[in-house]
Amino acid sequence: MNKEKINLVWLKRDLRLHDNEAISSAIKSGKKFLIFYAFEKILLHDLHYNVRHWDFIKQSIVDFNKELIGYESKVLSVSSDIIGLCNQIQNFYAIDTVYSHIETGILTTYVRDKEFKRYCRNNNINWKENINNGVQRGLQHRKKWYEDWECYMKKKQEVFNPLENQILKLEEIKEIEKVSHPISLETPSDTKFQKGGRSMGIKYLTTFFNERHKDYMFHISKPELSRTSCSRLSPYLAWGNLSVREVFQEGKKVKTNANTRHIGAFLSRLRWQAHFIQKFEMEHVMENASVNKGYHKLKKSISKKYQVAWKTGTTGFPLVDACMRCLKETGYLNFRMRALTVSFFTHILWQPWQDATTHLSQMFLDFEPGIHFPQLQMQAGETGINNLRIYNPVKNGIEHDEDAKFIKKWVPELKKLDTIFAHEPYLMTPLEQQLYDFTLGKDYPNPIVDLKKTRKKASDILWNLKKNPEVKKESKRILLKHTLSDRNIMLRDR
Repeated sequence: MNKEKINLVWLKRDLRLHDNEAISSAIKSGKKFLIFYAFEKILLHDLHYNVRHWDFIKQSIVDFNKELIGYESKVLSVSSDIIGLCNQIQNFYAIDTVYSHIETGILTTYVRDKEFKRYCRNNNINWKENINNGVQRGLQHRKKWYEDWECYMKKKQEVFNPLENQILKLEEIKEIEKVSHPISLETPSDTKFQKGGRSMGIKYLTTFFNERHKDYMFHISKPELSRTSCSRLSPYLAWGNLSVREVFQEGKKVKTNANTRHIGAFLSRLRWQAHFIQKFEMEHVMENASVNKGYHKLKKSISKKYQVAWKTGTTGFPLVDACMRCLKETGYLNFRMRALTVSFFTHILWQPWQDATTHLSQMFLDFEPGIHFPQLQMQAGETGINNLRIYNPVKNGIEHDEDAKFIKKWVPELKKLDTIFAHEPYLMTPLEQQLYDFTLGKDYPNPIVDLKKTRKKASDILWNLKKNPEVKKESKRILLKHTLSDRNIMLRDR
């Protein structure tokens, strides 16, 4: 007896029905199809991921399933590797085509995709991958990249409009679940993390464009105020609850002469997001090594003591500690504070950026490999093409958290201190400590390094390295490969 042929839609970082090209392709095929998400052990156990990511994904699938109620269907959500799941599905159906997007992920997913491609070839299965948010695979240069990306952003959004009975029904999915390992989609409700799902993403999108954008550029660098004034769309873009295209088009629609400074700046950042993901797609070595080979000779002494203090927010530098504690509890920091914490780790503590990768990826709710690794290297000063920025945590605290509200919120040990001491508790004399009933080294740690000395050391070493012939040679290669179209972006945005 011949098995019925069906197609599959493999959800990855595109957890939405609307403007999902993989789903649209499955609909256009005219064949019956199943939508699934595989919680793969290789990723569940990967050190870049954290339970907060899986909870966000589960919440996204729950929201996804609400949209599928009217079609008497749902997303098949199982704990399985992709090949094992396909084998289980083939007990019931003959798989004709698998649709998914091209994933710009970590090395683990890249290796998995190569194995799956072999599996498809050996089993006469077609695997059709669409580009994701305008990021292309196989590019050797960026000469026309911006034009291509902008063209993609202007295209009509894909609409979810399946044929009658085209999606597998709940009863049919339940039969597959009997031989697979369906996963519970329950998640804790008492967390400070943003909740996953397209409906939540739409709410953030709506409130940002309707109201919150009005202070976007004024508050973008402020650790507390940015929590409201920034879009907060990053996790919904990272996990695909929203497409970059629909956000971009909505931004274009609401942009006016009155709000052009704020909305224009936001749209510019969408372009730069795509730029960095494209860069990582073309230079996957960035996951483990500096993109500029000239920096491979840079060796740093690893201090577990320093790294633990940084991770736990006990460095003795209040703004850094507040950021690290806030990140652990909420999964979010604005861009400036992310840059500052990486700069502190790599410059002030003089630790290799590679040692920060997994902790930060686990903490960032919006972990996106294409943003994560290029940004780590840029803030560590190891690209050779970007300005060297060694952030002063005290200066940034005074400038961007003037009343120490953010610091006192996340480092409550300093709550009873006057603002100046909340920024620099180590300035307190023994008498002042007595007056505040506060003991430095007991209630809050002394600084673990001498800020002035370590900043100078990092600056001297890195500025000298920029003059190194190999660094210069690599810088030219990187500029030639990645930045020609970006100059066009800068010209167009003026």
